[in-house]
Amino acid sequence: MRLATATVLCGLVCAVALPASFAQQAKRSDAILVATPRQGERVVLRDRPGGRALTVLSRRTQFGSPVKLGVAITRGNWIAVISERLPNGRLGWVPRARVSLLRIDWSIHVSLSRRTLAVRRNGVLVRTMPIAIGAPSSPTPTGRFVITDHIDARKYGSVFGCCILALSGHQMHPPKSYDPHTKWRLAIHGGGGIGSAVSAGCLHARDSDLRMLMSLTPLGTPVVIDA
Repeated sequence: MRLATATVLCGLVCAVALPASFAQQAKRSDAILVATPRQGERVVLRDRPGGRALTVLSRRTQFGSPVKLGVAITRGNWIAVISERLPNGRLGWVPRARVSLLRIDWSIHVSLSRRTLAVRRNGVLVRTMPIAIGAPSSPTPTGRFVITDHIDARKYGSVFGCCILALSGHQMHPPKSYDPHTKWRLAIHGGGGIGSAVSAGCLHARDSDLRMLMSLTPLGTPVVIDA
């Protein structure tokens, strides 16, 4: 999906292995935290507590939403977060004092093999829906991401359905026709081929399901994509 922005929804980044504690955190339904940069704070994401700077966050995403970071690990006065400003699988560390923390109840779990998306509240299954996934030549990446933006898809044409839920993840293997120098973002949006592997890496869902996701899932909601 090409937009008039520096980064494009469904890059090219190198995945980094996550620590075991991160994988454990991703499966916990009782510890879903979202971090928001505090007013007036300069938030720098670092490669470790007190370590090298990786990026400096703005207060708004490229699509105009307030920045919401998924909390993956807490370690003393530092937290490790998920951000679209970092490669897939790379965590950024920030002092807890620089952000406000909010607990949320919702999470999304995607099974690529089953081609289904499950919505859970406090770990309890609320709904399962069929989806389309990336084609073999442009597979949907696995990992843990977060919802960064809720976007009205009508401004980009009918091909994307009613709604776009932009994710923090990046497509590492876009179609060959795509500009290799562009960073391609992942998203959940409308489109055809439900139940098939046909997309450029994004997840396709029906409009009725997209509207439900838009209404239920706050920004920062974790999206865990498994093979």
